[in-house]
Amino acid sequence: MLKSVHLAYSLKPNDYRVVTSFFRAIGLDFAMHPKFGIFMAPQASLTIRMVRSAEAERIASGPDTFPAEIGIEVSNPEVVRDIAERMQLTVHTSRPRPGDKRSFSIALPGRLLVHVSEKADEHAARQGSYDARGKRFAIVVSRFNAFITERLLSGALDALSRSGAGEKDVAVVWVPGAFEIPAVARTLATSKRYDAILCLGCLLRGDTAHYDVIANEVSRGIGQSAQETGVPHALGVLTCDNLEQAIDRAGLKMGNKGFEAALAAIEMANLRKAIAARRRKRKAIGSQRAVRRRRRKQA
Repeated sequence: MLKSVHLAYSLKPNDYRVVTSFFRAIGLDFAMHPKFGIFMAPQASLTIRMVRSAEAERIASGPDTFPAEIGIEVSNPEVVRDIAERMQLTVHTSRPRPGDKRSFSIALPGRLLVHVSEKADEHAARQGSYDARGKRFAIVVSRFNAFITERLLSGALDALSRSGAGEKDVAVVWVPGAFEIPAVARTLATSKRYDAILCLGCLLRGDTAHYDVIANEVSRGIGQSAQETGVPHALGVLTCDNLEQAIDRAGLKMGNKGFEAALAAIEMANLRKAIAARRRKRKAIGSQRAVRRRRRKQA
């Protein structure tokens, strides 16, 4: 039984750097070997070898065609297209046919052609994408422990910008402390102006029970606001035992939780939109069926 597919290809040094950067950007696991790089996917591996001197000249003097073609299937072709366009690679879009999935080809250096197509979802699962274009976000930030929350805000803005959100699509609202976050988040959500709300704050455990009371009320209030308004809320409020833990979660060892909260907000905003569109489609189909039934009865 076939379990894997292995493809090997040789490139000149400059082409090697561009091609390896592209495959790493679209999510293939990369393993460095003394002579070549290996890219691992769930069902295949791709080896790209860098060559020099006489062999490189032989490759460079070859015909202007694509001696190697690779086909990859992805769940969201638009993400791969965006990466290729940002890297200024040539994208060839095939003529769409009825029933075809989204597909295109990317010309990589070294006359390598990558065919990208959408992989069908076997379980028909619905999920949101990380595309923030055309959506509006509000960020509620606690001013208390600003040394940490400013870093969380920076991470959130970075994630939104990388995902396509413009400056005018993001509103930042500062509140005195974490306790005030839920009330302001609910006000912004009920305005119906935003597709998702990000809640950023930092609570540090002290010597009294004050920490537990505030932490419980903040998380409860944010969750309740999301449930009652229907607008996704991303919880980016740190609850740490000490300052060191907070620093690690604001951009050091544990990543930036503001960045992660922004990604969650983007995904939930897209998922909410997809579910609403599916609901409207089903409602329209139901209305059409009802009309046809009435017409048959009248006939």
